[in-house]
Amino acid sequence: MTKPVDEDSRVSASPDFEALSRNIALFMEEAGKATAAYLKPIEKGEKQARFADEASEMVKTLGHVAESWMVNPQKSVEAQSRLGTQFLNLWASTFKRAQGEEIEDIAKPEPKDNRFADPEWTQNPVFDFLKQAYLITSRWAEGLVDDAEGIDEQTRRKAHFYIKQISGALSPSNFVPTNPELLRGTLKENGANLVRGMKMLVEDIEAGGGELRIRQSDPSGFKIGVNIATTPGKVIYRNELIELIQYAPTTKKVLKRPLLIVPPWINKYYILDLNPEKSFIRWAVSQGLTVFCISWVNPDESHAEKSFEHYMREGIFSALEAIEEATGEKKVSAIGYCVGGTLLAATLAHMAAKRDKRIESATFFTAQVDFAYAGDLKVFADEGQIKAVEAVMKERGYLEGSHMAHAFNMLRPNDLIWPYVVSVYLKGNAPFPFDLLYWNSDSTRMPAANHAFYLRNCYLENKLAKGEMELGGVELKLKKVKIPIFSLATKEDHIAPAKSVFIGAQAFGGPIEFVLAGSGHIAGVVNPVSKPKYQYWSGGAVEGALETWLASATETAGTWWPHWFEWIRDQAPKEVPARIPGTGKLPALCDAPGTYVLTRA
Repeated sequence: MTKPVDEDSRVSASPDFEALSRNIALFMEEAGKATAAYLKPIEKGEKQARFADEASEMVKTLGHVAESWMVNPQKSVEAQSRLGTQFLNLWASTFKRAQGEEIEDIAKPEPKDNRFADPEWTQNPVFDFLKQAYLITSRWAEGLVDDAEGIDEQTRRKAHFYIKQISGALSPSNFVPTNPELLRGTLKENGANLVRGMKMLVEDIEAGGGELRIRQSDPSGFKIGVNIATTPGKVIYRNELIELIQYAPTTKKVLKRPLLIVPPWINKYYILDLNPEKSFIRWAVSQGLTVFCISWVNPDESHAEKSFEHYMREGIFSALEAIEEATGEKKVSAIGYCVGGTLLAATLAHMAAKRDKRIESATFFTAQVDFAYAGDLKVFADEGQIKAVEAVMKERGYLEGSHMAHAFNMLRPNDLIWPYVVSVYLKGNAPFPFDLLYWNSDSTRMPAANHAFYLRNCYLENKLAKGEMELGGVELKLKKVKIPIFSLATKEDHIAPAKSVFIGAQAFGGPIEFVLAGSGHIAGVVNPVSKPKYQYWSGGAVEGALETWLASATETAGTWWPHWFEWIRDQAPKEVPARIPGTGKLPALCDAPGTYVLTRA
């Protein structure tokens, strides 16, 4: 097969039309392969096309918004007039600019919007018009959702979500003819960039088994246990759901009370151990903590019936028993991250009801227990969509990891989807190795029973916050949890919004230390001491509204990690000689990071 013409080293005023024609033919050939890769598992009956169902849900939701405007013709005319007026103003300003006048833009991108950074979006009147026309139209559509009358808040939330997806997809920055940077690059390379990009698209669809797994990082740059997840330790316990890692000490003495980390099972635990510089786990060990971390199994059909209760008993309870056997300590401090924190909170309520005092303090990293303000993920959690997910899980016994990964990416499409589509598949640039994005792509499956319980009891019915959730026949009351709580929220979190975390923190019955970190769900947590990027806020009574608390909180430059460790040490400062993994009653089974973390979804 003919190779694409490499024009990287060539800069010419006009393209080589022979090379351009050849590359267009190659592009179409690769596009055919991409289509075949998408259709292959459908034709074999290995998967069903979900696009029709998703499109139907979107049309139905936006139809409710349209109906609310159509029943009021006067409001509808006014809305159309607003759009028409803005376009007339845009035409007028474009004409004046063409005459050499300095004219202020009718619509400007948001300061953090990098889609229109190329100078030609401003200097070239054609591309400037396209940019402003797009911004006017997308903002007008958002306004229609805001001002629609007679629709419930869930429908409004879903409509906003779908408008964000549509406007993100239709941005002129996503298409070669309407993006000046793409157009220049394509003409310069005579289309070789498109051939490279389409080849990578084929590879990524094949890697996803018929679904596109957007290439955000170069996976060849990382190997778990070699240059990622490298903090030394041993797996000292294993069952069907977890491997428990005990990390090797780096200090002669350690705090007597061990630390148990309960990470999310959506993605893998090593977000807290990306590399030596960023690793929260390695840093915690260096402070003199005996750190244990759960590594959840990447489930398959054999785990279909593993429920939320199983995750409590075979996860947290089994870990507590193993820690006692390994160290002789009955009492621990615990950390729960994201959904791991939700499980930890439910477990604490269960333990409080049973007067089980093995966990003496708990830290929550961006974890929700009250889902009333759970953000855009609630879009996927109405009765109809949960039933659809349950039907999919019933067939296989689990939910594919790509499903949740795609949902998280859709929360920020202009950051996590379209920049990579443009850079990889249109510019033809292979992405750089980036540990965080490698972790993000290392998705995990969800067992059917566990995930269905989580969606219904938390997102749909908010039972944990209401005191109506049951685990093992015990009704869970968070107010009965009297141990000290450290609750961390992050200011720009799209998964566990700060408002939601703050309200949830008030549900507990004991003393609360609430901290708000800068940035989002990941970067706000992984903010290392050696190179801190963000600040944090602390202090004040955890009551009322987040905005009121923030107005009187103390802002501190740098990471919150030392502040957290002081909180941990102040509770139980007693020290003992450092504990070596595998030398107690539980022998080492293998080196960290273990085996469960290596399974790819």
